[in-house]
Amino acid sequence: MTSEPLADLPVHALAAGSEKRRRLILRFGRIGLALLAGVGAALAHPPFGVLPGLLGYPLLMLLAERSETKRGAFWMGWLGGFAYFFISCWWVAEAFQVDPSQAWMAPFAASLLPAGLGLFWGTALALYRRFAPAGVIRVLVFAALFCLLEWLRGHVLTGFPWNPAGASWKAGSAGSQFASVVGVYGLGFVTVAAVSAFAPLLGPGTRERRAASALFGVGVLLALVVGGMIRLHGAKVELSPTLIRIVQADVAQESKWTPEAYQGIVDRYLNLTARPGEGGLPDVVVWPEGALPASANQVFADGAPEATAIARALQPGQTLLMGLARAEPSPKTGAPDRYFNSLFALHDEGDGPGLRVSGIYDKYRLVPFGEYLPLGDLMGALGIRSLVHMPSDFSAGPKPAPIDLPNAPRVQPLICYESLYPGFTPGGARRPSWIANVSNDAWFGRTSGPLQHLNLASYRAIETGLPVVRATPTGVSAMIDGWGRLVPGKRLDPGESGVIDAFLPRPAPATLYGRVGDLFFWLAILASLAICLPWTRLASPGRE
Repeated sequence: MTSEPLADLPVHALAAGSEKRRRLILRFGRIGLALLAGVGAALAHPPFGVLPGLLGYPLLMLLAERSETKRGAFWMGWLGGFAYFFISCWWVAEAFQVDPSQAWMAPFAASLLPAGLGLFWGTALALYRRFAPAGVIRVLVFAALFCLLEWLRGHVLTGFPWNPAGASWKAGSAGSQFASVVGVYGLGFVTVAAVSAFAPLLGPGTRERRAASALFGVGVLLALVVGGMIRLHGAKVELSPTLIRIVQADVAQESKWTPEAYQGIVDRYLNLTARPGEGGLPDVVVWPEGALPASANQVFADGAPEATAIARALQPGQTLLMGLARAEPSPKTGAPDRYFNSLFALHDEGDGPGLRVSGIYDKYRLVPFGEYLPLGDLMGALGIRSLVHMPSDFSAGPKPAPIDLPNAPRVQPLICYESLYPGFTPGGARRPSWIANVSNDAWFGRTSGPLQHLNLASYRAIETGLPVVRATPTGVSAMIDGWGRLVPGKRLDPGESGVIDAFLPRPAPATLYGRVGDLFFWLAILASLAICLPWTRLASPGRE
């Protein structure tokens, strides 16, 4: 067998083969860099805390600029987003391990969620590729478009605002404190703009302008940290006389639903509630979301032993905050009952054997595919409802509002998923004194999910200046001060059972974000796009 000598091949054939190999190497290299950018940005978040991973954002910016088309930029963003959300949200697969019959869905949940969320990143990079100006000012365009799509991710179809860019800073750290002014989305804009200012170092432009852009980024990051240090230096935590007990019974989700386990779970919560404490009798006892595997209709039914046992575990003057699902008749004649995920405030007035319901809060922001089915009729017709084992949807309660307690300051309840959302706690005259966040993170076991949830919930403290009392069945339960810091020694980690007795910190001074909300975020987005408009390539020919 003979082969044609390489020297006898036409020059154009050699060149074509070399060019094909070069383009193949570049393609796979770009794919690898996009995935690396997403992984790096994800690892910047707690509990990993690898802050140099923030350089993933300028890497994505450069990949978008070097894409030949908007479609190419979209795929760079989608790949980066897929890697980011896979690292950030892989723990959702753990929830499908609770029921063995659903375990086969775990790989699909772990991959389809990041695939869907990556569309927001892809859209942001495609828009940037289309409209970015040529100078270093394009950094603001990238940050504005990226953070605009991040905001949409947190709001479309009720949203999934898990790990926004601003939450890369550990809550309570110096870098996180600017959220008290601009909120977590505003902090995300500042952070992405600052780190993306390093991208022009590898792009066109004069040396002076590229250096100025990088120095701008360094200056902003230093200002974030130094400003936060100054704020924390002046933070003085004062304790109120209200004693809070947080109960964490460490009940695994998979062990809750057998009749044999039910009484043991009830006894565990009651024993922890009635346990003597060193600080005196707690004024408020907080149980997590879904503490008992029963509905409020069952627990509080006439003659139900659970209600009597709970009343005996509480002392006169105490209040119990207890998360339970409840059903009520529909206001429409003939319609099925409505179901709510609720937090009950039960008070023992000491004048009888029963408890008085002093307040009920119904969850407002529901979890898609967990508590309600988006596009329910269509999804039902496609068989999705039976696939995810949702016979019916929960109903959303009214917009979050504080509730008054008979023996403690006014509180804003946030049930589980709601703690991801800024802006649910009012400021001004209606500002409460604290936030009670009850959650059921037992679905996610000892993964990074509960640790990330703790970080995200702590941002609500920074934004509002209010302490957060966080109660979960299996961890992490904690007392958080008005600057987003965990109160020393007042934390129960995953796998721990016990109580946290802590005097409620007084609120920090009212924050600017608490007064104006996302105003500065939207001003920054609109100003960045408006300033850059004269330099955009909107009318450039040949742009796909």
